[in-house]
Amino acid sequence: MEIGALNQQSAVRSLELDDVRLTYVVDGAMAMLPAAFFPDFDPRYWDDHPEALDENGRVAMSAGGLLVERAGRRLLIDAGLGAVDGPIHVLGDTVGLSDSGSLVSVLRTLGHAPQDIEAVAFTHLHVDHTGWAFAPEKTFPRARYLVAAAEWAPHVCGTLIPGAPAADTLRRIGAAHTPFEDGQEIFPGVRAVITPGHSPGHTSYVVSAGRERVVVFGDTFHTPAQLAHPEWPSGPDLEHSEVLAARRRVAGELARPDTIGFAFHFGDQAFGRLTGTRWTPVPAPAVLPTPRTV
Repeated sequence: MEIGALNQQSAVRSLELDDVRLTYVVDGAMAMLPAAFFPDFDPRYWDDHPEALDENGRVAMSAGGLLVERAGRRLLIDAGLGAVDGPIHVLGDTVGLSDSGSLVSVLRTLGHAPQDIEAVAFTHLHVDHTGWAFAPEKTFPRARYLVAAAEWAPHVCGTLIPGAPAADTLRRIGAAHTPFEDGQEIFPGVRAVITPGHSPGHTSYVVSAGRERVVVFGDTFHTPAQLAHPEWPSGPDLEHSEVLAARRRVAGELARPDTIGFAFHFGDQAFGRLTGTRWTPVPAPAVLPTPRTV
């Protein structure tokens, strides 16, 4: 079974474990400038690991949502970037390029309409994870929108969080969302693990599937290099010390037996296992090709 490359955009890949099917519903492509998005990396890393960069010297990252299907019920974790084509900015600086907007069409090709989604659980409220929440109306009309209470709390106070969507989208999410706490089961067999730092209440999710588990760790890690070097931050990380604690917690979860990780931004290697401090990709069939590249 084919394993994709780290320096390529992700195909739409699916993994079946016991009674659970997990499918990366890819929304689009992002290509990040390594020195801009990872300014505190040892620059020698990129010279020593050319396989981590695409042919244009950029870090390939996809955006999308993870569809979790069990017993005819459907949870979507995150909602991609939405219809966005052009430069990506962090705090006013250009850090990469994007070409996105395929999540709903990919979902339909897989045989699911937006109204089939029972719940959307957000890892955090950044634009590349909330893009299809409202476009402009609620994209998944029957879904509960689930957001960690700690993630929503600063928005209630009017605090401006870098990377958050537009004020109107935030207002709509605020009116529609259901809050939850650390350790809460937010969907059958899916438990929330609050891993703050990248954002105030960034959340990972542990999906139980028979004897196996899948840890969906959002933006706790943006690239496998950070598994070996957790002290290397990403540019959008809000609080570095909390990121380090979150990475330790997630690494502990990934190190448990029979555990697979899911990474939104690890090129075409979204499913993998932690082997020591190395990401070992898990074969997952490509059910659809990469919808967009940049």
